[in-house]
Amino acid sequence: MDSEATSPLGEFLRARRARLRPEQVGLAIQGRRQVPGLRREEVARLAGLSVGHYTRLEQGRELHPTRQTVESLAHALRLDEAAVVELYRLARPAERRRRPDRVERVGPRVLWLLNDWTTAPAYVLGRSQDVLVRNPLAEALHSRFTFRGNMLHMIFLDPAGREFFRDWDVTARAALHDLRRLAREAPEEQRVRELIGELSISSPDFRRLWAGREPRGATVQGDRFFHPDVGELHLKTEIFPIVSAPGQRLIAQPAAPGSRSAEALALLGALAVQP
Repeated sequence: MDSEATSPLGEFLRARRARLRPEQVGLAIQGRRQVPGLRREEVARLAGLSVGHYTRLEQGRELHPTRQTVESLAHALRLDEAAVVELYRLARPAERRRRPDRVERVGPRVLWLLNDWTTAPAYVLGRSQDVLVRNPLAEALHSRFTFRGNMLHMIFLDPAGREFFRDWDVTARAALHDLRRLAREAPEEQRVRELIGELSISSPDFRRLWAGREPRGATVQGDRFFHPDVGELHLKTEIFPIVSAPGQRLIAQPAAPGSRSAEALALLGALAVQP
């Protein structure tokens, strides 16, 4: 049984949690439930918080969460305007002093390798799945995207995402697996919290998958893509951690030699350099 809340903020959170049913937030009901409304771990997952962090808030052991945490809780609990005002009044969020965001740079040797890779699209992902640099073929492959700066944005926010990623569900779950891992490793990292908050607000698909149970076992990458100029492509995604820049990864997507997809990539590259 839940411990008694020991603060007005904790009592508020518990009361609002009890009022929400799983189906209201896109959660499947599995088995018999012993608590009214949502469980603590479900609210924590919806808000992008650790269960321990959310539990401390409910139990009154943390009285002044950050503004970002309050915003995430307001969204997770589906609060209306009046309830959001009350949550802010009770939480009196503390503005934590932010460290300047570390600018991620791609090393010159990686850039040389990337630009020498002419037969396969290749790009570098940063720690939070920001696309730091692309080779010319990857530029051509991703040319229809509007939100090109972050892979999660491309998958969940960009109108081109559903058409481009033919294995959209597989691709989305693999990207979420990476985001969950990063959220566990660096729960206070500003960029991670911003991504989770932004995607939770803007993408129903992200909210549904983020609130669901994390799949067990190894993640797989989708291998089917579509570009309107050359049609469907079958590309094998290879991921290479960059030892000189921990957290960065070089992504290469070659096609089988002599395949129709290899011919399509060559055509895409030729089209990209036409004046």
